[in-house]
Amino acid sequence: MAALKLKWQSKTVLLAVFPAVGADLVLAVERWSTYTPLVAVCVLGLSGVLGLVAWRVRSATASGAWAGAAIAASLMFSTASLPCLPWRTALVPVLAVLVLTSIATRLGRKRKEQLGTAERRGGRVAAQVAANLGAAALLAMEMFRLRLADMGWFPPADWGLGLLFTPMLAALCEAAADTVSSELGQVLNCRPRMITTLRVMEPGTDGAVSLSGTLAGMAAAALVAATGAAALPGGWLLGVIGWAGGVFGLFFDSLLGATLERRGWLNNDAVNFLSTLSAAAFAMALLALASHFGVA
Repeated sequence: MAALKLKWQSKTVLLAVFPAVGADLVLAVERWSTYTPLVAVCVLGLSGVLGLVAWRVRSATASGAWAGAAIAASLMFSTASLPCLPWRTALVPVLAVLVLTSIATRLGRKRKEQLGTAERRGGRVAAQVAANLGAAALLAMEMFRLRLADMGWFPPADWGLGLLFTPMLAALCEAAADTVSSELGQVLNCRPRMITTLRVMEPGTDGAVSLSGTLAGMAAAALVAATGAAALPGGWLLGVIGWAGGVFGLFFDSLLGATLERRGWLNNDAVNFLSTLSAAAFAMALLALASHFGVA
Protein backbone atom coordinates (compact mmCIF):
# COMPACT_ATOMS: atom_id res chain seq x y z
CA MET A 1 0.00 0.00 0.00
CA ALA A 2 2.82 2.39 0.89
CA ALA A 3 4.52 1.62 -2.42
CA LEU A 4 1.34 2.52 -4.30
CA LYS A 5 1.03 5.81 -2.42
CA LEU A 6 4.58 6.75 -3.39
CA LYS A 7 4.21 5.77 -7.04
CA TRP A 8 3.92 9.45 -7.88
CA GLN A 9 7.62 9.77 -7.03
CA SER A 10 8.53 7.30 -9.76
CA LYS A 11 6.40 9.30 -12.20
CA THR A 12 8.12 12.48 -11.06
CA VAL A 13 11.51 10.96 -11.84
CA LEU A 14 10.27 10.03 -15.30
CA LEU A 15 8.99 13.57 -15.89
CA ALA A 16 12.27 15.02 -14.64
CA VAL A 17 14.33 12.94 -17.05
CA PHE A 18 12.62 12.10 -20.31
CA PRO A 19 11.24 15.42 -21.57
CA ALA A 20 14.76 16.84 -21.27
CA VAL A 21 16.33 13.72 -22.78
CA GLY A 22 13.87 13.77 -25.67
CA ALA A 23 14.50 17.44 -26.39
CA ASP A 24 18.23 16.90 -26.17
CA LEU A 25 18.04 14.02 -28.65
CA VAL A 26 16.06 16.09 -31.15
CA LEU A 27 18.53 18.97 -30.96
CA ALA A 28 21.53 16.64 -31.10
CA VAL A 29 20.26 14.77 -34.16
CA GLU A 30 19.55 18.06 -35.91
CA ARG A 31 22.96 19.50 -35.02
CA TRP A 32 25.00 16.45 -35.99
CA SER A 33 22.98 15.77 -39.13
CA THR A 34 23.90 19.21 -40.37
CA TYR A 35 27.61 18.43 -40.24
CA THR A 36 28.12 14.69 -40.25
CA PRO A 37 24.92 12.62 -40.54
CA LEU A 38 26.96 9.46 -40.00
CA VAL A 39 27.44 10.40 -36.34
CA ALA A 40 23.70 10.62 -35.77
CA VAL A 41 23.15 7.30 -37.53
CA CYS A 42 25.94 5.64 -35.54
CA VAL A 43 24.71 6.90 -32.15
CA LEU A 44 21.06 6.06 -32.76
CA GLY A 45 21.97 2.67 -34.19
CA LEU A 46 24.28 1.65 -31.35
CA SER A 47 21.92 2.87 -28.64
CA GLY A 48 19.07 1.00 -30.32
CA VAL A 49 21.10 -2.21 -30.38
CA LEU A 50 21.94 -1.69 -26.71
CA GLY A 51 18.27 -1.34 -25.85
CA LEU A 52 17.39 -4.43 -27.86
CA VAL A 53 20.08 -6.50 -26.15
CA ALA A 54 18.97 -5.31 -22.69
CA TRP A 55 15.42 -6.37 -23.52
CA ARG A 56 16.41 -9.73 -25.01
CA VAL A 57 18.55 -10.71 -22.02
CA ARG A 58 15.76 -9.49 -19.70
CA SER A 59 17.82 -6.85 -18.00
CA ALA A 60 14.90 -4.50 -18.67
CA THR A 61 11.31 -4.60 -19.82
CA ALA A 62 10.48 -3.26 -23.27
CA SER A 63 9.77 0.20 -21.87
CA GLY A 64 12.84 0.07 -19.66
CA ALA A 65 15.05 -1.05 -22.54
CA TRP A 66 14.01 1.79 -24.81
CA ALA A 67 14.25 4.26 -21.96
CA GLY A 68 17.82 3.08 -21.47
CA ALA A 69 18.49 3.36 -25.20
CA ALA A 70 17.30 6.98 -25.18
CA ILE A 71 19.53 7.82 -22.22
CA ALA A 72 22.51 6.04 -23.81
CA ALA A 73 21.98 7.99 -27.04
CA SER A 74 21.82 11.27 -25.13
CA LEU A 75 25.02 10.45 -23.28
CA MET A 76 26.78 9.46 -26.50
CA PHE A 77 25.74 12.67 -28.25
CA SER A 78 26.88 14.72 -25.23
CA THR A 79 30.35 13.15 -25.23
CA ALA A 80 30.89 12.67 -28.97
CA SER A 81 33.57 14.55 -30.88
CA LEU A 82 35.07 14.41 -34.36
CA PRO A 83 36.10 11.92 -35.49
CA CYS A 84 33.29 10.12 -33.70
CA LEU A 85 34.61 6.89 -32.22
CA PRO A 86 32.04 4.97 -30.12
CA TRP A 87 34.73 3.71 -27.74
CA ARG A 88 35.63 7.33 -26.98
CA THR A 89 32.15 8.25 -25.75
CA ALA A 90 30.03 7.62 -22.66
CA LEU A 91 28.83 4.40 -24.29
CA VAL A 92 31.80 2.64 -22.66
CA PRO A 93 30.98 3.41 -18.99
CA VAL A 94 27.27 2.86 -19.71
CA LEU A 95 28.10 -0.62 -21.01
CA ALA A 96 30.19 -1.23 -17.90
CA VAL A 97 27.21 -0.29 -15.71
CA LEU A 98 24.90 -2.56 -17.71
CA VAL A 99 27.25 -5.57 -17.57
CA LEU A 100 28.10 -5.21 -13.87
CA THR A 101 24.51 -4.71 -12.72
CA SER A 102 23.20 -7.53 -14.92
CA ILE A 103 25.75 -10.00 -13.55
CA ALA A 104 25.16 -8.91 -9.95
CA THR A 105 21.38 -9.19 -10.35
CA ARG A 106 21.63 -12.76 -11.68
CA LEU A 107 24.11 -14.09 -9.12
CA GLY A 108 22.47 -16.00 -6.27
CA ARG A 109 18.97 -15.54 -7.62
CA LYS A 110 17.60 -18.54 -5.71
CA ARG A 111 18.73 -17.11 -2.39
CA LYS A 112 17.25 -13.72 -3.27
CA GLU A 113 13.95 -15.38 -4.14
CA GLN A 114 13.98 -17.08 -0.74
CA LEU A 115 14.57 -13.71 0.90
CA GLY A 116 11.87 -12.09 -1.25
CA THR A 117 14.31 -9.49 -2.59
CA ALA A 118 14.90 -10.82 -6.11
CA GLU A 119 14.58 -8.43 -9.03
CA ARG A 120 11.54 -9.07 -11.20
CA ARG A 121 12.34 -11.54 -13.98
CA GLY A 122 11.21 -9.18 -16.70
CA GLY A 123 13.93 -6.72 -15.75
CA ARG A 124 13.87 -3.06 -14.78
CA VAL A 125 11.03 -0.79 -15.85
CA ALA A 126 11.43 2.70 -17.32
CA ALA A 127 11.16 4.46 -13.94
CA GLN A 128 13.98 2.32 -12.50
CA VAL A 129 16.17 3.05 -15.52
CA ALA A 130 15.48 6.77 -15.20
CA ALA A 131 16.22 6.67 -11.47
CA ASN A 132 19.61 5.02 -12.02
CA LEU A 133 20.81 6.61 -15.28
CA GLY A 134 18.68 9.72 -15.74
CA ALA A 135 20.81 12.03 -13.61
CA ALA A 136 23.91 11.15 -15.64
CA ALA A 137 22.13 12.10 -18.87
CA LEU A 138 20.87 15.40 -17.44
CA LEU A 139 24.32 16.28 -16.10
CA ALA A 140 26.04 15.56 -19.40
CA MET A 141 23.72 17.67 -21.55
CA GLU A 142 25.42 20.57 -23.24
CA MET A 143 22.83 23.08 -22.04
CA PHE A 144 23.50 22.04 -18.43
CA ARG A 145 27.26 22.39 -18.81
CA LEU A 146 26.92 25.80 -20.44
CA ARG A 147 24.58 26.96 -17.70
CA LEU A 148 27.12 25.95 -15.04
CA ALA A 149 29.82 27.79 -16.94
CA ASP A 150 27.65 30.92 -17.06
CA MET A 151 27.22 30.71 -13.29
CA GLY A 152 30.95 30.41 -12.78
CA TRP A 153 30.79 26.88 -11.37
CA PHE A 154 32.57 25.19 -14.26
CA PRO A 155 35.16 27.49 -15.87
CA PRO A 156 36.00 25.62 -19.10
CA ALA A 157 39.24 27.57 -19.49
CA ASP A 158 40.45 26.25 -16.15
CA TRP A 159 39.22 22.68 -16.16
CA GLY A 160 38.83 21.71 -19.78
CA LEU A 161 36.06 19.79 -21.51
CA GLY A 162 36.95 16.38 -20.11
CA LEU A 163 36.49 17.27 -16.46
CA LEU A 164 33.04 18.67 -17.22
CA PHE A 165 31.95 15.05 -17.60
CA THR A 166 33.08 14.13 -14.08
CA PRO A 167 29.65 14.64 -12.40
CA MET A 168 28.10 12.45 -15.09
CA LEU A 169 30.68 9.73 -14.51
CA ALA A 170 30.17 9.98 -10.74
CA ALA A 171 26.44 9.38 -11.23
CA LEU A 172 27.17 6.29 -13.34
CA CYS A 173 29.64 5.02 -10.73
CA GLU A 174 27.01 5.39 -8.01
CA ALA A 175 24.40 3.55 -10.07
CA ALA A 176 26.74 0.59 -10.50
CA ALA A 177 27.98 0.66 -6.91
CA ASP A 178 24.48 0.75 -5.42
CA THR A 179 23.14 -2.16 -7.46
CA VAL A 180 26.23 -4.35 -7.10
CA SER A 181 26.55 -3.76 -3.34
CA SER A 182 22.90 -4.56 -2.63
CA GLU A 183 22.67 -7.53 -4.99
CA LEU A 184 25.93 -9.20 -3.93
CA GLY A 185 25.53 -8.33 -0.27
CA GLN A 186 22.41 -10.49 -0.18
CA VAL A 187 24.13 -13.62 -1.49
CA LEU A 188 27.39 -13.54 0.52
CA ASN A 189 25.72 -14.93 3.67
CA CYS A 190 26.64 -11.87 5.70
CA ARG A 191 24.61 -10.06 8.33
CA PRO A 192 24.25 -6.44 7.30
CA ARG A 193 24.09 -3.64 9.85
CA MET A 194 21.93 -0.56 9.78
CA ILE A 195 24.12 2.35 8.72
CA THR A 196 22.66 4.67 11.37
CA THR A 197 22.61 2.35 14.42
CA LEU A 198 24.94 -0.53 13.47
CA ARG A 199 22.25 -3.00 14.56
CA VAL A 200 22.29 -6.35 12.75
CA MET A 201 19.44 -6.53 10.24
CA GLU A 202 18.03 -9.01 7.75
CA PRO A 203 19.54 -8.98 4.22
CA GLY A 204 17.67 -6.64 1.92
CA THR A 205 16.62 -4.22 4.68
CA ASP A 206 16.61 -0.60 3.53
CA GLY A 207 19.64 1.21 4.92
CA ALA A 208 21.47 -1.96 5.99
CA VAL A 209 25.04 -2.37 4.72
CA SER A 210 27.64 -5.11 4.88
CA LEU A 211 31.40 -4.95 4.53
CA SER A 212 31.48 -7.41 1.63
CA GLY A 213 28.63 -5.71 -0.20
CA THR A 214 30.17 -2.27 0.30
CA LEU A 215 33.57 -3.43 -0.98
CA ALA A 216 31.89 -5.01 -4.01
CA GLY A 217 30.09 -1.75 -4.70
CA MET A 218 33.28 0.26 -4.39
CA ALA A 219 35.01 -2.14 -6.79
CA ALA A 220 32.16 -1.77 -9.28
CA ALA A 221 32.45 2.01 -9.05
CA ALA A 222 36.18 1.72 -9.68
CA LEU A 223 35.61 -0.34 -12.83
CA VAL A 224 33.10 2.16 -14.20
CA ALA A 225 35.43 5.04 -13.32
CA ALA A 226 38.34 3.33 -15.06
CA THR A 227 36.33 2.74 -18.24
CA GLY A 228 35.13 6.34 -18.16
CA ALA A 229 38.65 7.68 -17.71
CA ALA A 230 39.87 5.51 -20.61
CA ALA A 231 37.05 6.54 -22.95
CA LEU A 232 36.60 10.23 -22.15
CA PRO A 233 38.96 13.18 -22.04
CA GLY A 234 39.98 14.17 -18.55
CA GLY A 235 42.54 11.53 -17.66
CA TRP A 236 43.16 10.08 -14.23
CA LEU A 237 41.52 12.98 -12.39
CA LEU A 238 38.23 12.28 -14.15
CA GLY A 239 38.34 8.67 -12.97
CA VAL A 240 39.47 9.35 -9.40
CA ILE A 241 36.90 12.06 -8.70
CA GLY A 242 34.19 10.10 -10.49
CA TRP A 243 34.94 7.08 -8.28
CA ALA A 244 34.98 9.17 -5.11
CA GLY A 245 31.63 10.69 -6.04
CA GLY A 246 30.20 7.24 -6.69
CA VAL A 247 31.35 5.95 -3.29
CA PHE A 248 29.90 9.00 -1.54
CA GLY A 249 26.59 8.40 -3.32
CA LEU A 250 26.65 4.74 -2.25
CA PHE A 251 26.71 5.71 1.43
CA PHE A 252 24.22 8.52 0.88
CA ASP A 253 21.86 5.97 -0.68
CA SER A 254 22.10 3.80 2.43
CA LEU A 255 21.50 6.83 4.67
CA LEU A 256 18.35 7.74 2.74
CA GLY A 257 17.24 4.12 2.90
CA ALA A 258 17.72 3.98 6.66
CA THR A 259 15.80 7.20 7.27
CA LEU A 260 13.39 8.58 4.69
CA GLU A 261 12.70 5.33 2.81
CA ARG A 262 12.11 3.26 5.96
CA ARG A 263 9.68 5.90 7.21
CA GLY A 264 7.74 5.69 3.95
CA TRP A 265 8.61 9.19 2.81
CA LEU A 266 10.60 8.16 -0.26
CA ASN A 267 10.36 5.15 -2.56
CA ASN A 268 13.31 3.32 -4.07
CA ASP A 269 13.25 5.21 -7.37
CA ALA A 270 13.40 8.56 -5.59
CA VAL A 271 16.23 7.32 -3.36
CA ASN A 272 18.23 6.08 -6.34
CA PHE A 273 17.75 9.30 -8.29
CA LEU A 274 18.73 11.50 -5.34
CA SER A 275 21.74 9.31 -4.63
CA THR A 276 23.10 9.69 -8.15
CA LEU A 277 22.62 13.45 -7.83
CA SER A 278 24.49 13.42 -4.52
CA ALA A 279 27.37 11.60 -6.19
CA ALA A 280 27.50 14.28 -8.87
CA ALA A 281 27.32 17.08 -6.29
CA PHE A 282 30.18 15.56 -4.31
CA ALA A 283 32.22 15.27 -7.51
CA MET A 284 31.54 18.95 -8.24
CA ALA A 285 32.78 19.87 -4.77
CA LEU A 286 35.95 17.84 -5.27
CA LEU A 287 36.50 19.51 -8.64
CA ALA A 288 36.18 22.91 -7.01
CA LEU A 289 38.69 21.87 -4.35
CA ALA A 290 41.07 20.49 -6.97
CA SER A 291 40.80 23.71 -8.93
CA HIS A 292 41.51 25.76 -5.81
CA PHE A 293 44.75 23.87 -5.19
CA GLY A 294 45.73 23.94 -8.85
CA VAL A 295 45.28 20.21 -9.49
CA ALA A 296 42.52 20.64 -12.08
